[in-house]
Amino acid sequence: MSERHLSVDQVAELLGTSVRFPRRLIEERRIRYVKVGRHVRIPESAVEEFIRARTVQPLRRSRPRYGRVA
Repeated sequence: MSERHLSVDQVAELLGTSVRFPRRLIEERRIRYVKVGRHVRIPESAVEEFIRARTVQPLRRSRPRYGRVA
């Protein structure tokens, strides 16, 4: 078991959110987690997958939008 498992507090800090957000992700089963007795731990790879799946790539425009009239 070489992968690091993070607490809810650690995931919140990593994502820059309140603790409520990762707790909601767990409750809605939108992120993988592990139950260790009463404790919940989230694998680092699950956090990376979550971020990767929700990363929005910028649009590439073929030509500039100069002079466009609305």
